Amino acid sequence: MVFEAGIPVLGICYGEHTMCAQLGGNVEPDPHREFGRAFIEIAEDCKLFEGIWAKGTRHQVWMSHGDRVTALPPGFRVVATSPGAPFAAVADEKRRFYAVQFHPEVVHTPDGGKLLANFVKKVAGCAGDWTMAAYRDEAVATIRRQVGSGKVICALSGGVDSSVAAMLIHEAVGDQLTCILVDHGLMRKNEAAQVVEMFREHYNLPLILVDAADRFVSTLEGEPDPEIKRKTIGRLFIEVFEEEARKLGGADFLGQGTLYPDVIESVSFSGGPSVTIKSHHNVGGLPDRMNMQLVEPLRELFKDEVRALGRELGLPESFIGRHPFPGPGLAIRCPGGVTREKLAILREADAIYLDEIRNAGLYDAIWQAFAVLLPVQTVGVMGDGRTYENVLALRAVTSIDGMTADFYPYDMSFLGKVATRIINEVKGVNRVVYDVTSKPPGTIEWE
Repeated sequence: MVFEAGIPVLGICYGEHTMCAQLGGNVEPDPHREFGRAFIEIAEDCKLFEGIWAKGTRHQVWMSHGDRVTALPPGFRVVATSPGAPFAAVADEKRRFYAVQFHPEVVHTPDGGKLLANFVKKVAGCAGDWTMAAYRDEAVATIRRQVGSGKVICALSGGVDSSVAAMLIHEAVGDQLTCILVDHGLMRKNEAAQVVEMFREHYNLPLILVDAADRFVSTLEGEPDPEIKRKTIGRLFIEVFEEEARKLGGADFLGQGTLYPDVIESVSFSGGPSVTIKSHHNVGGLPDRMNMQLVEPLRELFKDEVRALGRELGLPESFIGRHPFPGPGLAIRCPGGVTREKLAILREADAIYLDEIRNAGLYDAIWQAFAVLLPVQTVGVMGDGRTYENVLALRAVTSIDGMTADFYPYDMSFLGKVATRIINEVKGVNRVVYDVTSKPPGTIEWE
């Protein structure tokens, strides 16, 4: 981090180590960690809190830290505290420097957006007149400059991210783009057919469907390591794309729907000290020998921004509101070794779960919902017989951008209904559990 005189700075959780050290303070590991929902006490008024939080009041925030500031840099004063963070927010208003230990950028800090608006407008003096239409125009111009007269193939999965990326690239380069849907055998029930129908018939995008299910599943079969699974899927994707590019007479670029959260969890976006949480197959799983350059127009956007861009591009709301689905598909929802039998069980159970969510009118209230087939078997009884079958976990979270999430508070009668249907209709499952872990400390996906 570089600080220049007169430039306002807001350090948010991830960057407080560097900011504190460069300004003369100190940060150390703390055995008292704070993850998820926490409450701060406002110790002093400051410009950052103006019109939002008053001295002496208490407010909910979202924490994710296992360390604490042990010495403030000169010129700073404490403006907020929490039970696990005596320096939850600090300010040096003479230099317009602020730092917060919590995450104001996530929906689970209810007033975080207002706090950021205060910094942007009242502290930094920005107008706040940026629009998604402006981003669209800028992205289209950037793609045209990058691609020139080259050919682009785009990895289309039918999810919101890849579809918005494909629509944006198509707007930029037209018939220089060919979309490729790889059915890797890890998709949800009937999903490949639905995607083909949607894009060929409704959006008239050039689309090639490649049936590579046997290739992917046979390579993955029995592999328990989640990082190896992700990187294997990334490698196989690239192999398929390169083969299809040769059939098309060559391609210079590969378009992908990589988002900023994918980048953050896979690599350090700015070269800083953040660690790899999991290799997103669009980011950490790409082989060094890849013969195409990447076109990633969504790389600096969060999921809510991608949805806004999709609306700007004219995609229907029913499509924009679809739950996210990971590129590695059901492979990372089968912890442990992947087998065809496990994938078949999981595919059926997941379809029942989503069907019941829609029937209950809950789909739009949930950011993402899915089933996970655990590598655990338990004893059960069905009729007069003993069973020894699989445990299925259900996951549903609320979020805006996927960077943080909280579990959805289902009514127990709903969970009971879903569990009964799955156990009755899916052979191989005799126990269903519900995951109530927030992010952090967990991730949304299990692998």
